[in-house]
Amino acid sequence: MCREKTTWEKSVEFHGHECPGLAIGYKACEAAIKKMGIRFSSDEEIICVTENDACGVDAVQVITGCTFGKGNLLYKGTGKMAFSFYNRSNGESLRMIIKPLKGEMDRQQRQEYILNSPVDQLFNFSKPPFELPEKARLFTTVECDLCGEGAPEHKIRINDGKKVCLDCFKDYSRGWQ
Repeated sequence: MCREKTTWEKSVEFHGHECPGLAIGYKACEAAIKKMGIRFSSDEEIICVTENDACGVDAVQVITGCTFGKGNLLYKGTGKMAFSFYNRSNGESLRMIIKPLKGEMDRQQRQEYILNSPVDQLFNFSKPPFELPEKARLFTTVECDLCGEGAPEHKIRINDGKKVCLDCFKDYSRGWQ
């Protein structure tokens, strides 16, 4: 008889290994499910804004269905171990940031502490400090006049009258911005 994998096992399989960082993302999803009642997002009904690009983001993808490809996983690079979830269907939102972990623990102990602690013990909760992002949009692809590669029109710049991608763009600045 084959048993179904747990969400933790699925997260570990996707990520490649167990670690405290993955456990933080796993528990952030547990908190969002518990406090907001969210379910797996098949489109853009649930949005996650992650403020880090660490291991926990893999658990967010597996458990919530928020992915960069669907446009409902967004990266705001503050480096903080914080996740903000939005529910488009009812307007609810919740930000959570990990509390400092107290005491000396090795990697395995830290992971077990995170996985076995109540979410209210692990995270500080608040309203996100930013508005719900708009739905993902499709843009026309524009060919760069220098390298010939296509890029979405909102990422194209003009240099010397030519349409150029961000890789070919030569910024000009003489100071004050």
